[in-house]
Amino acid sequence: MLVNSMNFTNGEELLRLCEKNNKTIYEVCIEREMEISGKSKEEILNRMRESLEIMKNAIKKSLTEDIKSVGGLIGGEAKKIRNRLASERPVCGYLMSKAISAAMGVLEVNASMGLIVAAPTAGSCGILPGAIITVGEEYGLSDEDMLNAIFTGSAIGIIITRNATVAGAEGGCQAETGAAAAMAAAGVVEMMGGTPRQAIHAAATTLKNIMGLICDPIAGLVEAPCQKRNAIGVANALISAEMALAGVESIVPFDEVVEAMYKVGKTLPMELRETALGGVAATCTGCNLTKKIFG
Repeated sequence: MLVNSMNFTNGEELLRLCEKNNKTIYEVCIEREMEISGKSKEEILNRMRESLEIMKNAIKKSLTEDIKSVGGLIGGEAKKIRNRLASERPVCGYLMSKAISAAMGVLEVNASMGLIVAAPTAGSCGILPGAIITVGEEYGLSDEDMLNAIFTGSAIGIIITRNATVAGAEGGCQAETGAAAAMAAAGVVEMMGGTPRQAIHAAATTLKNIMGLICDPIAGLVEAPCQKRNAIGVANALISAEMALAGVESIVPFDEVVEAMYKVGKTLPMELRETALGGVAATCTGCNLTKKIFG
């Protein structure tokens, strides 16, 4: 690593940079981007503001418009969750219910060919906005706070992408929605005043919680069970963030968890890695739906 460089390749290096320079994860991530791209801080922030607006608009679209996915498997579920929230006391609490509907809604927008931010993938696109925007709004935080949280999540995504994978086709859904949840958890921790170390522990916890989850999209479409796994992902992120903020740490270090996740993904058979040949995609109902969609 270059002297005074803000580049990092794993969680340990990221924490070392934060502690040595007395910086948050998002500050290190922004400076790294400036160093690599040659762009100014304001240019980088403006690009991320565009992403934040796209995320907000996707949530709004899913809750205000009638949406149907390309395959016809999903559409309108986010509205159902939000409508129940307005009339009933949610079993999982107000904030969690709101986050779940947001995460599911963004996935609906993606599945209907709408504009989303792949964070880090299209199949997991609802988790990061579902967590960060919901927490930001509920706690009256600014867009700047949400932007910083997204940069925090980006740092976690960089590490997972470099040392493992975020692709369901390579590592299963544990890599895809798992990475998104890890990014979201870390972002929420720093947004709520947690330390970089707590953010890293939250990311490690989310990946452990979803270790081994297969990728089995019905008809090969990013619709079902993907939408509900975005809901599980945002819940996982918020639960892990809560534990980390309370001082609960991951017994296994983040970098070792990332390595383990990658090894698990590599051992999953081909049928369980986004080929639609296993899991729920291979059930009688899954096969019948595939025939119905593709004739």
